[in-house]
Amino acid sequence: MNKMDNQIKNNYCIIMAGGVGSRFWPFSKTEKPKQFLDFFGTGRSLLQITFDRINPLVPTENIYVVSNMAYRDIILEQLPALKSEQILLEPMRRNTAPCIAYAVYKIKAKTDAANILVVPSDHLITNEKECIKVLQQGFEFVNNNHSSLLTLGMKPTRPETGYGYIQISEGEGDLRKVKTFTEKPNLEMAQLFLSTGEFYWNSGMFLWSLNAIIEAFKEYLPEINSKFEQNLKYYHTEREQALIDRIYESCQNISIDYGIMEKSDNVYVKLTDFGWSDLGTWQSLYDLGYKDKNGNVGYGCQMSLYDCQDNLIVMPQGQLAVIDGLKGYLITQYNDVLLICKKGEEHKIRQFVADVGAIPDNDRYV
Repeated sequence: MNKMDNQIKNNYCIIMAGGVGSRFWPFSKTEKPKQFLDFFGTGRSLLQITFDRINPLVPTENIYVVSNMAYRDIILEQLPALKSEQILLEPMRRNTAPCIAYAVYKIKAKTDAANILVVPSDHLITNEKECIKVLQQGFEFVNNNHSSLLTLGMKPTRPETGYGYIQISEGEGDLRKVKTFTEKPNLEMAQLFLSTGEFYWNSGMFLWSLNAIIEAFKEYLPEINSKFEQNLKYYHTEREQALIDRIYESCQNISIDYGIMEKSDNVYVKLTDFGWSDLGTWQSLYDLGYKDKNGNVGYGCQMSLYDCQDNLIVMPQGQLAVIDGLKGYLITQYNDVLLICKKGEEHKIRQFVADVGAIPDNDRYV
């Protein structure tokens, strides 16, 4: 086995796929959220596209999907190459730090030599070739810098208020030390970030060695670390799920960004641009779509539009949407639900969802 083959053997990936997708309701529902849907008519869901993207860099047996109890069967159906033990089931929502800690210690129970990529399951990437190249370079960096944490920063194209930002340190090249992390800014601040050239979008994709992330958990999130570090012998056994259920009951709800990345002084950012979007909102889907001469975007359905401008229409494949006189609206229908609302007021969707009881208002998965 040559050096490159040995390095690939040590590559692991954690795919985070536990979101309930309330912002894409009604197309995305609790029983089948957006990561399991084929938004673009390719025949592959966002989760499947994510798996396809990283599989050339990570052996199939080294890929773990962290989700919740309700989605076990659909994950196994969509990713038949994975074994059931590669699906990590969270009993309740506890944000990304516990999710990653669980997967990291499951990997630790298998090996002490691992380089780990963490990716969300619901991002869209238009330049797959460049993305794979960047991820390969990222794996090489963490393989040669065992104590460093790496995040991928995306070159901003607009003053986006829905993304977090990374401020980079001075220097040359596409690998920089992280100066600061900033959560979603207001429009004025986002415009300032864009004008300086010092800020990149925080993609939520990370790479690190197994030892680097464990040491970071020990230093910055010791309580979470101790919960998952104990009883290491029960991972990969029939007692694992009961252990995880017990841990999550008392586990802190905190993101990996806030808990570790913003506190560590050894975080680097790889500056890149491969056509990335986190598909967090209907607006992001509109921004990515092909627009007709009046700025209308459609997915899935056929459209016959009259006096319509700047609308987003998302319907199941094969349906016909006939619309007259709407400007700046979101029109989407899925199964027994039709939603029509102003595109600029999609923040109200969470309230719509709560009012009709479409998504349970609690932490426990059902």
